[in-house]
Amino acid sequence: MMKQARTLLSRSLCNSGNSRSSALATWADSKPDAKPSGRVFAPYAIFKGRAALSVEPVLPTFTKIEPGNLRIDRRGSVMMTFMPAVSERKYDWEKKQLFALSPTEVGSVISMGPQDSSEFFHDPSMKSTNAGQVRKSLSIKPLADSTGYFFQLSVTDNIHNSNDRIVVPVSKAEFAVLKSAFSFALPHILGWDRITGGDVGIAAQGIASLPKADPMQLELEWGKE
Repeated sequence: MMKQARTLLSRSLCNSGNSRSSALATWADSKPDAKPSGRVFAPYAIFKGRAALSVEPVLPTFTKIEPGNLRIDRRGSVMMTFMPAVSERKYDWEKKQLFALSPTEVGSVISMGPQDSSEFFHDPSMKSTNAGQVRKSLSIKPLADSTGYFFQLSVTDNIHNSNDRIVVPVSKAEFAVLKSAFSFALPHILGWDRITGGDVGIAAQGIASLPKADPMQLELEWGKE
């Protein structure tokens, strides 16, 4: 069933490359013999009946301050993409909502126990003239039967007079994968992998070997600090 779902969504993703207006997209099946050409897309996706959730790391970008030295220009994050379903195993790319977890928020998720809850609040337009116009909240709560968690993203957009709520149930196994992946990604989104032996030349190029989000999407969700 999952293979069929990914096949259908892969076709939608191909269509979105030609025309975003007709996009119903998710993530294509990986091909062992495929060779990356500059960017690698490897999100962890969770497909459920009413919505889908995709998670991938976004590396920090760096600025050269003097020959051979770098300073972080934009901090990294873990980008969460929520998409509502429009029919069985088809998800609406045009209505996707983004939520970028900061390193501290990633740590909060990693530290969650079986009965713990977490809630995060974002203002994507913070420090701009539109501050307060768009509010996002992500809540992670255990299911009543202790079989997993509810991931609920709520978005209030006063600019476009819209209120969206997307809920994705996540099983214990899927949550375990998320926590393990977050632990692996954390030093990378902090930029510490560059300190402990990474290639400074690659770091100077900003987001390189790991997947990156669309710069405009990232700017909308999480402003530069």
